[in-house]
Amino acid sequence: MTANLPGPVPTVDLGAEPSPAEKRMTRGRLSRRRLYLRRFLRSKGAVAGLVILGLLVLFAVAGGEFTPYSYSDVDFAALTAPPSPDHILGTDSAGNDTFAQAVHGLQRSLVIAVSVSALTTVISAFVGAVAAYLGGTTEKVVLGIVHFLLVVPSFLILALVSQKAGGDWRVLIVVLTVFGWMYNARVVWALATSLREREYVLAARFMGVGRVRIVLRHLIPNIGSLLVVTFTIGVVATVQGETALSFIGFGVQPPDVSLGTMLNDGADTVSSAPWLFYVPAVLVTLLTVSMALIGDGLRDALDPTSRSGGGA
Repeated sequence: MTANLPGPVPTVDLGAEPSPAEKRMTRGRLSRRRLYLRRFLRSKGAVAGLVILGLLVLFAVAGGEFTPYSYSDVDFAALTAPPSPDHILGTDSAGNDTFAQAVHGLQRSLVIAVSVSALTTVISAFVGAVAAYLGGTTEKVVLGIVHFLLVVPSFLILALVSQKAGGDWRVLIVVLTVFGWMYNARVVWALATSLREREYVLAARFMGVGRVRIVLRHLIPNIGSLLVVTFTIGVVATVQGETALSFIGFGVQPPDVSLGTMLNDGADTVSSAPWLFYVPAVLVTLLTVSMALIGDGLRDALDPTSRSGGGA
């Protein structure tokens, strides 16, 4: 009898070139960041908003290079002068160059909006996640404080505090932050409550990981998409809030300038000097619309159930 000997063992060339099918599969795998970016760029509105925001930031940063005047310079020979080669966007009743004031006002409004939105997002994320994870008495106390602050007439307190501070924009950032985090914290708490019993959280707790580390490493990163959208929407809300306060005289005060103060100054001269009102009005509109479009695009890109951003 002849033994059935096995055939030759196939050799594997570890340095062989991948097949075309393997190359296509490798190219088809997208990292999470690239997937989000691709879904974001599919939204024409989001791309348009990003372009508009980029132009506004460029105007705020480099716009001062296109005028020899500072926002505080006074030209007594041109009081409420219409747009001219000397003053591109005209002047106000005090002789201030409108172009220079628009550049500085946009800078100030952007700084306030981005600072307040970033601070409120961080505070709401931490407070909401901690309350959801700890539960029990801590959760009840935190939610009680949040609900109490939500019913406090914050606009009146904002107006009084900012007026007492003389319109200092730094105080305005603090006050807007103090009264701006509660609603977002409530939303974060509701979402984090559904995450605290997930397997990865229970495993971290079983392994003895500290509570703060679990919140920072496991809960908050898993609601990152919500926080990104919250930040963009917060910028819009802050711009509108700061503009409203400055428009009624309770926000940024002269000699400083914001878009709200420019709107306040130009409201009385819409018929006689329309450029004083329409210049800041256009900037406020473009800023809020661009951030709203970016927020919608980010929501669609980060939400896996959204059909607006296209398939994976």
